[in-house]
Amino acid sequence: MARPPSARLANLDLNLLVALRELIRERNVTRAAARIGVSQPAASAALSRLRRHFDDELLARGRGGYVLTPLAMQLADQVEAVCAAAERLFATGTSFDPGSTRREFTLLMADYTVAVLGRRLAAELATRAPGVDLHVRLVREHFSTDAATIVRLVDGMIAPPVRGFDLPGVRSVELFTDRWVCVVDAANPHVGHTLSLDQLAAMRWVAPFQPDRGFPGAAPMSRQLTRFGIQPRIRVRVESYQAVPYFVAGTDHVALLQERLAGQVAQRLGLRVLPCPGEPEPIVEKFWWHADLDGDPAHRWFREALVALAAKP
Repeated sequence: MARPPSARLANLDLNLLVALRELIRERNVTRAAARIGVSQPAASAALSRLRRHFDDELLARGRGGYVLTPLAMQLADQVEAVCAAAERLFATGTSFDPGSTRREFTLLMADYTVAVLGRRLAAELATRAPGVDLHVRLVREHFSTDAATIVRLVDGMIAPPVRGFDLPGVRSVELFTDRWVCVVDAANPHVGHTLSLDQLAAMRWVAPFQPDRGFPGAAPMSRQLTRFGIQPRIRVRVESYQAVPYFVAGTDHVALLQERLAGQVAQRLGLRVLPCPGEPEPIVEKFWWHADLDGDPAHRWFREALVALAAKP
């Protein structure tokens, strides 16, 4: 007779979850031991038990150190989600003191949002909650298809409202707004003080999150160009917003970029920032979380801190 799931769970050493997470993160037994506050032999013993349980090496010797086995790579996201959920569960209480808490928050955001909020968020936590750890996972463009699952496994995600986020139990609050601009190399002789839609249609593009040669795509930039009726000639495709301006600099390429990000890099990279022709959609970045976290005072403090720092100029 099969044992019920609760009985199987009761027989597991849940400390192994923490060991598994740190071993996968560090790919080094000594560093993992330091992270969880145990001796190196204790961490080695935990790795041996995990290897027996999964019947897999998990960490395999490679050039210059250990590498993750395919199974370990498969387990990486799962153990992060499980540990984060467990930490939220046991950290829930009736009060919260940011100055003394030991808590990890897991936040999904695009690298563009990291450029806008990352420094301020790090300073806020260092000042007001020095015991808090932050795990930032970078958003990929396809993640909205799994929004219902993802939002349950993290403390929140920062993203614009898109189809698929309007789900039961999902909450949101606006953080900040932005707008699209065009960026070109400052020495580009073919571009004046403005750009027309006809010019944009004839130019060569740098495009973020464009998965293949097909068009249109689901990425925000692709949606804007579809809105303008432009099918761009894409010469460089990147999986990052912050990478875009580096492939415009020194070329005759053009790209759409968020104005806040463009303002940070334009002078340093020798770029000109021009108004976007047409009528691009405004950029609205929101913080999304699951209603299950409404009763957690630590989470309430975290999201209120995010809203407050995003409102600063």
